[in-house]
Parts: sequence; structure tokens; C-alpha cells
Amino acid sequence: MSAIAIACFIGSAVIIWGGLVASVIFLSMKPSVEVYPDGGIDADGTEE
Repeated sequence: MSAIAIACFIGSAVIIWGGLVASVIFLSMKPSVEVYPDGGIDADGTEE
């Protein structure tokens, strides 16, 4: 492999794994939505 190919591989791996780590950190800090918008279907199948 050439040096440019290795650099592109490392750069893309950092972007992918960095996004995964950022997503895990974000989800651990704010795991669920506190307020849902109106107009959805409830768990029992009825509309709001």
C-alpha cells in the first residue's frame, strides 16, 4: 500500500469510529426524549 492509501484508511477509520464514540457518549448523557410532539399513536393503538 502507498502512503496516501494508508493515510486515507486511517482518516476514514477515525471518522467512523469517532462518530460511534460520539454517539455512545451522547446517548449516555441524554438517553431518551423527554417530550414527544403531538399527533403520534400511543402504545395502546389510539391516536392523540
